[in-house]
Amino acid sequence: MASVLTVNTASAPIDLGELRTGIDKRPSAEPMEVRAPGPRKDGLGSGVIGDSICNRRYHGGDDQAVYAYAREDLDHWATELDRELTNGMFGENLTTAGVDVTGTLVGERWAVGSDGLVLEVTSPRTPCRTFTTWLGIRGWMKTFTAAALPGAYFRVVSPGTVRAGDAIEIVSRPDHAVSVGVVFRALMSEPELLPELTVADALPEKIKRQVAKRVR
Repeated sequence: MASVLTVNTASAPIDLGELRTGIDKRPSAEPMEVRAPGPRKDGLGSGVIGDSICNRRYHGGDDQAVYAYAREDLDHWATELDRELTNGMFGENLTTAGVDVTGTLVGERWAVGSDGLVLEVTSPRTPCRTFTTWLGIRGWMKTFTAAALPGAYFRVVSPGTVRAGDAIEIVSRPDHAVSVGVVFRALMSEPELLPELTVADALPEKIKRQVAKRVR
């Protein structure tokens, strides 16, 4: 059964050299409230109340309200990198089990737990300098891109509360085949795939503009 293993938040930012970041997310023992945070630049940041978002230029906002990563993919990386990777270490809010997060379809909706929370898949995570600095792995952006296991961002359709152990139910899927993995590859390494994304109405506007430019 698909479920939430842990809900992870950064209760306070950390400094990585000159970078200030909320990537250091730790599992919470308490239920966490989730709601739509509003616009990226002048909204509330994360969709998870109490979580820290620092660089509003690239992170947070309605289309990146919640980030999920599969424990199965963390285990893959733990083997590849020969190091322990704890839940939340990739900066994810939800560490999941039993669901292929990268294989989710853009616009797919999840009901999480029993308190009314509904999330909608929007896009993949793309690697950045902060992610590389945090893990301390030379060439990490290239390695992460080649593996194409990005995890997924979600917008909040209906607010609610999430806690460790909550069931994940896929309540709807769009009638296209554009997965988070396909979007990631189109954006990062295979731009010839960009025209295939036109059918994914739930994509963030920024990505839609990129697709439209390619189609023209």
